[in-house]
Amino acid sequence: MRRRALHALPAIALVAVLLGVWESYVDLGSVDRLILPAPHEVGTALWQNAGFLASNLKPTAEEVVLGILLALGSGFALAVAIHLSPVLRRAVYPLAVGSQAVPIAVIAVLLIFWWGFGILPKLVVITLICFFPVLVTTVDGLASVDPELLKLLRTFDASRWQAFRFAELPAALPAAISGARIALTVAVIGAYIAESQTATTGAYAGLGHEIDADLTALQTSRAYAAAVVLFVFAITCFYTLALAERRLAPWAHRSRGDTR
Repeated sequence: MRRRALHALPAIALVAVLLGVWESYVDLGSVDRLILPAPHEVGTALWQNAGFLASNLKPTAEEVVLGILLALGSGFALAVAIHLSPVLRRAVYPLAVGSQAVPIAVIAVLLIFWWGFGILPKLVVITLICFFPVLVTTVDGLASVDPELLKLLRTFDASRWQAFRFAELPAALPAAISGARIALTVAVIGAYIAESQTATTGAYAGLGHEIDADLTALQTSRAYAAAVVLFVFAITCFYTLALAERRLAPWAHRSRGDTR
């Protein structure tokens, strides 16, 4: 416990410095508080609206978690297909790269037309934004297998499926999870975009929708408080995936000499 506390000290010190600079910047009148509230105002809004923000976090968290799972599944499956079929790689890989350049606002209306105003259009948006890092890292992981290991398996008359199961899959799984961790850096932004670009229903429409509504109503402190909640949620998800990687692919950490 003490070791973990010491390990977190640099991050805590950096956050304290940044908050101090932010507070001084606002208090000196360098910016209008309606544009950038001071940290203590954000903290007050966070405390006073804790229940409201938690209620709005729930749908956003569901969208992010389900979107990451869909991105992980679709990205991994497509990566395996691309790895096994050079023709498919030449056909699909350029389209996968190009998909990341399509503005979400362009297809948001189409998604609503297809699937209505529920959670599905939001999940599609998050998956489109997040699946590419999973795809790329998994393709690289599948290609990183030692050729000598594959040659050894062929010597023992291993089938193509056995070579994939015992050599390529163990190499690809840590890469896919690492890709999902990278995708998490944009998954929360994807949820915000999805909630902004697609229609929302229900009493609690998500933090992304709430941030837009608060900024429009000039409730800037609560908008920043919602952003802080998203910030903490993203960090939590990132390190949860790191723990999952240790469970699902412990050999990756042993190979890196990671004993933490």
